Amino acid sequence: MTGGDIANSIQWVSTLSTRPSLEAAVDDVVQKAQAALLCTPDIGFVFIAAAFASEYSRLMPLLQERLPAIPIIGCGGTGVVGTKGDSQPQEVEDEPAIALTLATLPGVTVRSFQLTAEQLPDLDSAPDAWVELLGVPIDDQPQFVLLADQSFSKINDLLQGLDFAYPGSTKVGGIASAAANDGSGLFCDYRLHREGVVGLALSGNVVVETIVAQGCRPIGQPYWVTDGERNIVLGLEEQADSSPVPLGGGSRVSQKRTPLEVLQDLIQTLDEDDRMLAQNALFVGVAQNEFKQELEQGDFLIRSLLGVDPRVGAIAIGDRIRPGQRIQFHLRDAQASAEDLEMLLERYQQTKPTDAIGALMFACVGRGERLYDEPNFDSRLFSRYFPDVPLSGFFCSGEIGPVGNSTFLHGFTSVFGIVRQP
Repeated sequence: MTGGDIANSIQWVSTLSTRPSLEAAVDDVVQKAQAALLCTPDIGFVFIAAAFASEYSRLMPLLQERLPAIPIIGCGGTGVVGTKGDSQPQEVEDEPAIALTLATLPGVTVRSFQLTAEQLPDLDSAPDAWVELLGVPIDDQPQFVLLADQSFSKINDLLQGLDFAYPGSTKVGGIASAAANDGSGLFCDYRLHREGVVGLALSGNVVVETIVAQGCRPIGQPYWVTDGERNIVLGLEEQADSSPVPLGGGSRVSQKRTPLEVLQDLIQTLDEDDRMLAQNALFVGVAQNEFKQELEQGDFLIRSLLGVDPRVGAIAIGDRIRPGQRIQFHLRDAQASAEDLEMLLERYQQTKPTDAIGALMFACVGRGERLYDEPNFDSRLFSRYFPDVPLSGFFCSGEIGPVGNSTFLHGFTSVFGIVRQP
């Protein structure tokens, strides 16, 4: 349940309660967390199941009675993730549950905030406008955890603005989810909010690294977009060496085609199972690195394929596209999602330090048992690679995480924010 080195007072605790009474559940998680932490916490995260939605207004007063005054954020979700009784994380979907994380982070400056759409600076504002809004200097290189309400209409503006003002900072989080006709609920510093976004900015002796598992596998090969407008792709170019047009001219092997022609030929190369899958689980990956020649799984931002215009052979995707970008078609199913996450976990483990002290998980409501037909899949797979790292989180209506050097709102994704020392 704990992570880090107690001798250095760096600790991270994740607890979970499935007691049906709100008071009993709060008592349960607080007692377990305080007993394991052994010292006063510096921050907190709380995730509460939508089954408690009618009692959201009571959660913060109950926590305030039992915890010291610390920066704390949280939200409601159709399911929550935490650790109950042993070192294995557990995902509780569509049932009463509360997950509480407490952490002691010496040398870390913590700034909590709650924002509404009306407070956001214009996208053409200088970075100083964001610094003034959040009270966090750019030189502090903060790491952000963001939780937004479903009705927050400017989530993309927020992410673009934060990327602009804090280009070297990690931003992770999710959109609060709710059961039918129930409000999603946001929590910040012992207050309940029904709209906007809440967040924590962590600066100093802390690093937040990400794994963004979009649950897709590529099919075919990448193509350069030769013609497109807004979210419509009109022309694609196949290249033998996958390199851009040489500056000042030059020759290369290429063939310009319509996206529909490319797609029709691609479908013919698939086996029967993938052809069936392509009928309703076909997506488009947009490469985020313009200079990387050999693209790998994880280099693409996955977006929905919205439609096809057979008259001109065009396709529409769920994002803006411009000539010069590269795209590749992808398929998504349970097996692809599992393989994608495991590949990214392996890559992280092989290339990053292994001194993580804790982690947060933001998973789409379309994953979990709905996707895998078994409980705890993503969290247990994470725990297999990080067996001693406490994990907590919730099931989201949209997941926030970076692909390349930019932060995006995703769907059908599991985003992990892995916390460690520099």
